[in-house]
Amino acid sequence: MPALGKGLGALIPNKSKKDNEQVNYWGDEETIDKQNILEVPLEDIVSNPWQPRTHFDRDKLEELAESIKQHGILQPLVVSKETKGYQLIAGERRFKAAQLLGFAKVPVIVKAVSDRDKLELSIIENIQRRDLNPIETANAYQRLMEEFGLTYDEVAEQVGKAPSTVNNFLRILKLPLVIKEAVEEGKISLSHAKQILSYQTKSEQIKIFKKILKENLKSQDLIEMAKHEAIKAKQNKPRDPVLASWEDKLTKNLGAKTTIQKRGERGEITIKFFSHAELKNILDKLEK
Repeated sequence: MPALGKGLGALIPNKSKKDNEQVNYWGDEETIDKQNILEVPLEDIVSNPWQPRTHFDRDKLEELAESIKQHGILQPLVVSKETKGYQLIAGERRFKAAQLLGFAKVPVIVKAVSDRDKLELSIIENIQRRDLNPIETANAYQRLMEEFGLTYDEVAEQVGKAPSTVNNFLRILKLPLVIKEAVEEGKISLSHAKQILSYQTKSEQIKIFKKILKENLKSQDLIEMAKHEAIKAKQNKPRDPVLASWEDKLTKNLGAKTTIQKRGERGEITIKFFSHAELKNILDKLEK
């Protein structure tokens, strides 16, 4: 089984990037023989059921089809041999473009891989080529964790991303469906989605989502709004009478303004002083 993270490099060596879509894997004649590139009937190939990509832009497919019509399929599809015909492992867009063009045959490289490998390679191929939208990427990360039992850190290592990046993608799957659909359709960005997550309830999230669409807000606008709301909430928050009592006692005993900030079981005590003499006086009292 090819190692996680190697992607198609584990299947097809000696690749050299030509552009975002077409990569020349052909190499010299000796390499071609070793790779066992064949031409097989297009109708004998079925789509990959493990494909994480669910949305294929029709216009981009037609652009790819036009390029293939002019230059041919420079990068062979990767397939596995099945009882009847072949199953696609990598090259879904080229496969669909060839269907649009009505090709009778396409070049393929036949590999014997398990279903687990097919899922792994399909996910990593799309992630590495940035062909997935944020929701598809998040679902792909989630499948890697669920199907293979990987942790955040292990997924991050295999796909070459920071653990925080993987976590941010997975968090957006918790958003309401209407918001996830908007992310998937490109109506709002991943940055928007991350800012929406700062709102705790589903109703708050949907409310700010509608505001984004209505007012065409940028993600930076949301950051500024959140800051303003946090300051306003802090100013309007009633003072805890118990903490206020403790603050008054400490202020009186130390002879210096003292405040207590409590966050759950944690917090901090701030003692203000305005001269070296005041600091010394505070320290003397604390030592007693």
